[in-house]
Amino acid sequence: MTADIASIRHDFPILNTKLPNGQPLVYLDSGATAQHPKSVINKISEIYEHYYSNVHRGVHQLGDRVTSEMEAARARIQAFIGASATEEIIFTSGTTMSINLIAQTWGRHFLKGGDEIILNEMEHHANFVPWQAIAKERGAVLKFIQLTPDGRLDQEHYQCLLSPKTKLVAVTGMSNVLGTINPIEEMAARAHEVGALIFVDGAQSVPHLPVNVVESEIDFLAFSGHKIFGPSGIGVLYGRKSLLEQTPPFLFGGNMISEVHCEDSHWAQLPAKFEAGTPAITEAIALGTAIDYVSELGFDAIQQQEHVLSQYALQRLQEVPGLQIYGPLELEDRGAIFSFNIDGAHPEDLATLLDRKGIAVRHGHHCTMPLHQHLNIAASIRASLTFYNTTDEIDALIDAIEFARKRLRLA
Repeated sequence: MTADIASIRHDFPILNTKLPNGQPLVYLDSGATAQHPKSVINKISEIYEHYYSNVHRGVHQLGDRVTSEMEAARARIQAFIGASATEEIIFTSGTTMSINLIAQTWGRHFLKGGDEIILNEMEHHANFVPWQAIAKERGAVLKFIQLTPDGRLDQEHYQCLLSPKTKLVAVTGMSNVLGTINPIEEMAARAHEVGALIFVDGAQSVPHLPVNVVESEIDFLAFSGHKIFGPSGIGVLYGRKSLLEQTPPFLFGGNMISEVHCEDSHWAQLPAKFEAGTPAITEAIALGTAIDYVSELGFDAIQQQEHVLSQYALQRLQEVPGLQIYGPLELEDRGAIFSFNIDGAHPEDLATLLDRKGIAVRHGHHCTMPLHQHLNIAASIRASLTFYNTTDEIDALIDAIEFARKRLRLA
């Protein structure tokens, strides 16, 4: 299937607006948060206007409707990632919460002194700091996979790090800075050979690459609604049912209990055990709508469009004098994320000047300070693309960079 870009862009109202300074918006920051199609926006309005209520609480018609819709969204997410059961899909506030949940429950319960966790320096802080914290608490040891000069995980070094002491491998499906696509299936198989589990941060990869957690033998997977064209404040934790059943909860209150007595309490079955309190009801339902949108478009069309964009962006960015791109330059090994610096230009100054031309990009360390330290830079500019972007917008980015270079007296 070939993506109909004009039709797709019509689905996203914000892409067709002008900024207060009169410039047309060129949104190249989907890696931070993606925009919403009309179907998601309409679903949110529909819920609030017609049947908003609490879930799992009552038998009245509104409560029954939202409960049914939320559980239907859970089922669509299960199918989307190839999970075996809806009980394996836990709604959280986002990727960060999902990772912390497992670190603070599974990690606290199963890790002991001398156990090893394998990380790497390309990880987002959300898949770095929680493991660092629980390792200190439990006396576990962190080990780090070396990065190759072009920004990949050194798989030979990874193999050397694995041992019977390895209990968990935490790795991103796609780097939010380098764009590197990691070989998750291969890494999972190697982890399991030594009896370790694998936790995949899918915040960047799930919106762009098909995933099947069963076929890839992924033990835990996390992703966020706002990066897959859904609402913010909602995310997903997938965990193999047997693992989640063994893992105690850490957030206590309503909905996550089966019985409460003055002396003791008993936990509800999955997924309720990990969903204490009133959830993000509207957001969970609308996430299901976002999943529908991506599914209907299809990953063949998504990847075809993003490949065209990546190929063109690489070509145009490499034409800019003094511009250095970080990460692999081979398209088969990277997603449509391009982080770069220009000699003599501070990233914040460059981002500010690009904004004057309507170009929305990210600047800073992108919550990857260890990676930036490894690269020996303090910050970078990031343009993150998705299927609703166009080659014309890449041209607009290059024109804006030339404008900025002249203003900064680099040209």
